[in-house]
Amino acid sequence: MTGRTFRAPGRVNLIGEHTDYNDGLVMPAAIDFATYVDVSARADRRLAVHSENYSETVEFDLDDPEPRARGHWSDYVLGVAKMLDANGADLRIRSDVPMGAGLSSSAALEVAVALALLRSDMDRTALAKLCQRAENEFVGVRCGIMDQFSACHARAGNALMLDCRTLEHRFVPLPAGVTLVIANTMVRHSLAAGEYNRRRAECEEGSAHFGRSLRDVTIAELEREGRGLSDLVYRRCRHVISENARVIAAAAALEGGDLLNFGELMYQSHRSLRDDFEVSCAELDTLVEIAAAVPGVVGSRMTGGGFGGCTISLVRDEHVDAFRAAAGRVSAVYVSGAAEGASEL
Repeated sequence: MTGRTFRAPGRVNLIGEHTDYNDGLVMPAAIDFATYVDVSARADRRLAVHSENYSETVEFDLDDPEPRARGHWSDYVLGVAKMLDANGADLRIRSDVPMGAGLSSSAALEVAVALALLRSDMDRTALAKLCQRAENEFVGVRCGIMDQFSACHARAGNALMLDCRTLEHRFVPLPAGVTLVIANTMVRHSLAAGEYNRRRAECEEGSAHFGRSLRDVTIAELEREGRGLSDLVYRRCRHVISENARVIAAAAALEGGDLLNFGELMYQSHRSLRDDFEVSCAELDTLVEIAAAVPGVVGSRMTGGGFGGCTISLVRDEHVDAFRAAAGRVSAVYVSGAAEGASEL
């Protein structure tokens, strides 16, 4: 294990938001921003972790019988180490994934650390599940599987169509001549702060009402059987149910080369997240409005958990500079292809 380096990418979700923890469908793509972990073995049972981004070093005793999360960046590292029952190691971490932007910096960290600490090969799906469990059970964020799965399985030039219940997936090639452009509001959000978990609880209330996963409820059934739901929970359910349908339609549109329809589905998704799921904000809405006014923008929507973070826009190559100029007045703009999943360098 001495002297090895591993990387895991962040991700952007093209469509399918807040569906992953409802057994639903998502379509992420890895991005050209990643977390890197240098690892060297130790002879003792201690884990020393240095973050170049935070200019901070922390150290843990891996034999501590009751490790606890501290609300610190290192919780993600320790959580993964405990799930793996890792041996002692020195880790040096650096990342260019924007943090707090909804681009899955936490999953990139988890997956890169897990690869660095593995004692033997592990199936990539099993690795994604382990990292999700670390975030759920140790860090305390009830995230779905999408982020970790994307970091583990992504393929360059493709979006990943993922069924979060069965973990069946297929790759959907992104057409030539278009680019992923991410606009960061720079409004910081923390999914652990409560709103993400609250939305998840509201979805669970809807699911309990129907006696099955929202994945298995249609819009017609919601309208027919949802009378006992509060208006708020009804709208949460309507977003999840309609969003799953949009992911299916979006995959078909991409595979059929129908970019016009794909873009309209992105805009519909944003409106649903804004009005029914209520996870957008003024800054995100402004960026989507800017995108809609720029020629060559196929579609745009907020991406990630919400309450700040980023929009994702699919932009024709020749119009990327115009979009960058328009969105750059109110945001930080990142241009990316669809990247490869985690690897050793």
